[in-house]
Amino acid sequence: MRLAELSARSGVSTATIKYYLREGLLPPGRRVTATQAEYDEEHLRRLRLVRAMIQVGRIPVNSAREVLAALGDGELGPGERLGTAVWALPHGPAPDEADPATESARHTADALLDRMGWAREKAERTERGPAYGMLVTAIAALARLGYPCAVDDLAPYARAVEAIAVSDLDLVERYATPDEQVEAAVALTVLYEPVLLSLRRLAEAEESVRRFGGA
Repeated sequence: MRLAELSARSGVSTATIKYYLREGLLPPGRRVTATQAEYDEEHLRRLRLVRAMIQVGRIPVNSAREVLAALGDGELGPGERLGTAVWALPHGPAPDEADPATESARHTADALLDRMGWAREKAERTERGPAYGMLVTAIAALARLGYPCAVDDLAPYARAVEAIAVSDLDLVERYATPDEQVEAAVALTVLYEPVLLSLRRLAEAEESVRRFGGA
């Protein structure tokens, strides 16, 4: 297909496709003339992946390039490829190491992960990535404001999301190829987070009526 058809089928403008080509996020097409190239279904698939990362996941271009490099690394297993993609997603602020609450929050996070059986050796905790940092930051904020944030308070949430993680990976495994699975992991992580938030609030409303009555 020519560039115009690739744009029409993908929903991505020709200007954006040209930008992705310049940035090396999309492989060049087969040159047919000095000014024109042809693209195939693999280009369409890659374009959908790039769009999911940048336009849906809001991953910076440099991070998207790292994800694509991981996809092309034959030595990485499926789990490593998926992990690379999700790691690159935008996350909340890193822990404030100047905050006295941070060190205590890190101990709480480690104890929670130990209880759940998710914990690695403590020497490896710094490699957990931005999600671990988000957890520490959130616990520190709860502690500063005097809200419950002990391991016993957090464990029910961890058990709930552990079940959700199984559903997440079940959805990802519906897709056949590594490219499709990474695309799904990025898109579903981003798009299902508002679903989780809205369902939580709806469930809280139901539980509130059950406990306290009223509308």
